[in-house]
Amino acid sequence: QVQLVESGGGLVQAGGSLGLSCAASGPTLSTYFMGWFRQAPGKEREFLAGISWNGGSTTYTDSVKGRFTISKDNAKNTVSLQLNSLNPEDTAVYYCAARRLFPVAMKFDFWGQGTQVTVSS
Repeated sequence: QVQLVESGGGLVQAGGSLGLSCAASGPTLSTYFMGWFRQAPGKEREFLAGISWNGGSTTYTDSVKGRFTISKDNAKNTVSLQLNSLNPEDTAVYYCAARRLFPVAMKFDFWGQGTQVTVSS
């Protein structure tokens, strides 16, 4: 089981940047794939970016390519999401999540509490 805690959310003006962090704890973190999601009021939760603990391979949804960057620090067991060129449409609760890859790949079963990102115009 993995425990996740997000931080770094807040209020930022349009065009600004914000850095989010996810602190992970638990055994066998190297067997997990980490992801960032967001959910705006009245909308479904949306996948943004993902990264593997061991290989460092990344994936992004097209809507955030070039603006958001996911990274990790294995020594600190943290996964970060750098948000750049923010606009009001990026306003949402941002979540850190994890899914196990081994021995069998599974869906994202572990979630943090979320951190609010609000972008003003």
